[in-house]
Amino acid sequence: MTPDALSAPSTQDLFREDAYLRECQATVVAGQPDGGIVLDRSVFYPLGGGQAGDSGVLGRADGSTVAIADTRKGKNAEGQPTAAIVHVPAPGEAAPIAVGEPVTARIDWERRHRLMRFHTTTHLLCHLVAQPVNGCSITPDYARLDFHMDGALDKDALTAGIARLVAEGHAVTLGTVNDAQLDANPALVKSMSVQPPRGTGQVRTVRVGGAVDAAGDAGTLQIDLQPCGGTHVANTGEIGAVVLTKIEKKGAMSRRVVLGFAA
Repeated sequence: MTPDALSAPSTQDLFREDAYLRECQATVVAGQPDGGIVLDRSVFYPLGGGQAGDSGVLGRADGSTVAIADTRKGKNAEGQPTAAIVHVPAPGEAAPIAVGEPVTARIDWERRHRLMRFHTTTHLLCHLVAQPVNGCSITPDYARLDFHMDGALDKDALTAGIARLVAEGHAVTLGTVNDAQLDANPALVKSMSVQPPRGTGQVRTVRVGGAVDAAGDAGTLQIDLQPCGGTHVANTGEIGAVVLTKIEKKGAMSRRVVLGFAA
């Protein structure tokens, strides 16, 4: 479901700084004819960057809940994304929520954590396959990356490489670069299909490895660094057992790698 045009105020995206927040108190600031709900702040991640939108519930003061099936970015009258986050109720959730009503926004944490584990794994895969990415999809059940390349990939070797990076327990940390720094180092952008947002002066980055530990000692060598607005685990050791389930040749210059959780 694509939200209709919005003229709502922006939503504070709490998940950007802390992906482990499972709920927050919020206030409804706008509604839509199709039932979409905009809050002043949210822990729900909206579809973007290849990562699926969150689901969960909005808890009301009377103890009832509204099931949220999906989360999307708001759009203006021209169809351009806004800073609003639209919470899309599940079919049949017809109980109206009024502007100004306080709610508790609570994500489906198990589903979100699977998305976080897969998203961080795709960054490990970018390290193992040093080729541009021209497509990405991250769902709770699988993740895939399409690499712009014409060579062969070894499924067993890549599975072993991911397992090694997971077992090494590399820290995953957030940072920023400014537009000038990004222009000076275009190799930071791994994706050909999704470009990082510009215009605010700062671009959020996700770094795997290369951090300093709690004791102040230098950490491991940097594994990956790239602009990313998605949600991630704090350490690769949290990912668990991930395997390559499929490698497909999608074209002369496209190789699709599909990831799944080990049974």
